[in-house]
Amino acid sequence: MRKSLKGALLSGLVFPGYGQFVMKHYIRGIVLMLTCLTGLVVIGVKVRQQIFIVLEKIEYVDGAIDMNEIINAVNLAGTASGDVIYRFASLLLLFCWIIGIIDAYRIGWRKDLEEQQKVSVREPG
Repeated sequence: MRKSLKGALLSGLVFPGYGQFVMKHYIRGIVLMLTCLTGLVVIGVKVRQQIFIVLEKIEYVDGAIDMNEIINAVNLAGTASGDVIYRFASLLLLFCWIIGIIDAYRIGWRKDLEEQQKVSVREPG
């Protein structure tokens, strides 16, 4: 498998920055990984906050949960999730994922070219 494809697949399907890490560009890989992890943590915190908002709005009636109240609480929490921080974290995560794929492909492409040049130098013309 070509290194360019391998790097792009690792960064795209496993985790952003993993392709760079495998291609021995450790600083780039770690920066991408940490940035994506930060975005995921922010999204996780926002989701947790929305869950607690929903749980607070649910009313118990005689020990049973009213399904209409759950649906209303979820709908209200869904409209409140348009928070700027949540959107920024989501865009940051998407941006890192795309940059990770493109960068890993580019690094692998360079390594593929270097290997082709080494092979063409060894072969007598």
